[in-house]
Amino acid sequence: MIPAERQRTILSLLSHQEVLSISDLTDHLGVSHMTIRRDIVKLESSGKVISVSGGVQLAQALHVELSHDAKVEQQANEKAHIGKIAATLIKEDATIYLDAGTTSLEIVRQIVDRDDLLVITNDFSIAAFLMNHSQCELYHTGGKIDRENQSTLGGKVAEFLNGMNIDIAFISSSSWSMKGLSTPNENKVLVKQAIANSAQVSYLISDSTKYGRIASFHALDLEQLDGIITDENLSEVTTNELLDKGLDVYKSYPIESP
Repeated sequence: MIPAERQRTILSLLSHQEVLSISDLTDHLGVSHMTIRRDIVKLESSGKVISVSGGVQLAQALHVELSHDAKVEQQANEKAHIGKIAATLIKEDATIYLDAGTTSLEIVRQIVDRDDLLVITNDFSIAAFLMNHSQCELYHTGGKIDRENQSTLGGKVAEFLNGMNIDIAFISSSSWSMKGLSTPNENKVLVKQAIANSAQVSYLISDSTKYGRIASFHALDLEQLDGIITDENLSEVTTNELLDKGLDVYKSYPIESP
């Protein structure tokens, strides 16, 4: 059986069973563990499946993002941890971008006492918090208002960002996989691309529950990022794949390439 046939068979089996182990697949297809792992890497790079400990499952479709208020309580501890790691990467006198989202808000809590930063954001909650509690230089991007997410999006935001020189950007996403970052909202694509183009260094900030979700609109390839800041629950298999792509991975601590 050629690779394409095996991969179609794997997808067919996963349509009937939520998770399949590597052993299940080797027995069913009569090939080695290494062959199955190569097939999984190929399927994962196309965004069809995600690796889990000892096996594989189908990627999850994301059709609608939750509102800002609904996101606040989700994975609160993981987001706080991500915020602490991200803050350690911000050098003195840096110009930084904080993408809209509740994970970015946790970074803000860590840098609120710093007065050496120039902070750019498209998030109203972040802007209000910094306006009321910090002495940093602060810019809001403007743009079309997204009431549910208390932020702005679209071409005007991208236009603003394309005119800035950003030292380090922290990019949020509710859905990402080996294929890259995606979004159910087309108006966010230009924003994500403008951030990556304007920043010298850019990191995805996203807890591990967002991994393996695929939304309709592709926003960024992982290779457009310098690293990923997530939580310790991201699988070792996935972590190693990210390292193989040349990305820095921060969980409890920076992970070095094998």
